[in-house]
Amino acid sequence: QVQLVESGGGLVQPGGSLRLSCAASGSIFNTMGWYRQAPGKQRELVATITSGGSTNYASSVKGRFTISRDNAKNTVYLQMNSLNPEDTAVYYCNAIDRRPGITYWGQGTQVTVSS
Repeated sequence: QVQLVESGGGLVQPGGSLRLSCAASGSIFNTMGWYRQAPGKQRELVATITSGGSTNYASSVKGRFTISRDNAKNTVYLQMNSLNPEDTAVYYCNAIDRRPGITYWGQGTQVTVSS
């Protein structure tokens, strides 16, 4: 059974930092990443990382967020710096199985940036 367990969300002041973690189990994954959904908006890509370490970022977070991965632990991280209120959203972990066409989502973790 595949599980994605997220942690690290919370309330932070503008300019602050948070680190999200997503521990995956039950399969072997190719690309893993983070998406977010703000109230009233569609879910959007934040950042992805392949098993080989290639990364991709949304333009809105480039230079502020860093995605990394520990393949031995099947865990992906998102270091978020210089947070602003526009980053407030539920952040979802995403993992693409090595078997074609299978994608998994975590339960989501709330990130709120507010003074």
